[in-house]
Amino acid sequence: MSLLRKINNLQTDKNSGFGTNAGSYGGRFVNKNGTPNIEKRGMNLLRRISWYHTMIDMPNWKFMLILFSFYIIINFIFAVVYYAIGIEHLDGISPSGSLLTQFGQAYFFSAQTFTTVGYGHISPTGFLTSALSAAEALIGLLSFAIATGLFFGRFSKPTAFLKFSHNALISPYGEGKGLMIRLVPFKNTNFTDAIAKVTLGMSVEENGQRVNKFYSLNLEIDRINALSLSWTLVHPIDENSPLYTFTEEDFKNTHGEILVFITTFDDMFSNTVAARTSYTFSEIIYGAKFKIMYNRSKDGSKTILHLDKLDQFDTTNFS
Repeated sequence: MSLLRKINNLQTDKNSGFGTNAGSYGGRFVNKNGTPNIEKRGMNLLRRISWYHTMIDMPNWKFMLILFSFYIIINFIFAVVYYAIGIEHLDGISPSGSLLTQFGQAYFFSAQTFTTVGYGHISPTGFLTSALSAAEALIGLLSFAIATGLFFGRFSKPTAFLKFSHNALISPYGEGKGLMIRLVPFKNTNFTDAIAKVTLGMSVEENGQRVNKFYSLNLEIDRINALSLSWTLVHPIDENSPLYTFTEEDFKNTHGEILVFITTFDDMFSNTVAARTSYTFSEIIYGAKFKIMYNRSKDGSKTILHLDKLDQFDTTNFS
């Protein structure tokens, strides 16, 4: 029996935000980190990229590397211009020193001017050098204002510090089976009013063409008041599920993807934050069960949440 016949009586989700033409899609719909698996073209790079969002979202090491690189390079450029105008116009630099020493002193004068520290050991003389140092001081003030805004934006950005299990599982559930996905808050944050939505996306053949079909998967619990421990999202695979007749072979041979969307309220940010991820059928393990990842402390006064057990599971057989 074809997959389309297995699920053709179920209502599709028309609000998925993804197109139905499977031939126009490549790879997965959503990356594991929750970003869309889309590369935008057809417009100038400077117009299609938000530099603010890029600087806010990039890793910390890359952000700091860009700041230090910018600081070193711009002072090097100004030092070259000072040197080209003439070292004799920088009062305090000995004209008898070596070229490398003179350039080094011009570089550090540029750094002092750029940061507006102004130690006073070296001072500009002449119109060109004075105008250049004045322009550099202005550029330095503006640059540090932008860097400060970026630092604040990175620290104050509402972020859902949630981590999802690497695999989704098909596990025993009640008298049947269920699709299970686990997530956990991994920082010292307080999440309340958490809401989950899970969507199944599949590429199937219909009337001789490949089309994308999307189905909302009902969850055993799709809302919780407090997200303090791990939360296992459970989709019961019953007669109302599009996965009802799926076998282990179907998961191996079908192009499909489970899309997971979480929204929750963060007390610290006093704002709603969101997290997303997805699981292709190749990332679904058939016949497995998550290990419990929390237990009571030895003195019985606390609950210990073991974050390193998020991805741990045991294999199991369906009865």
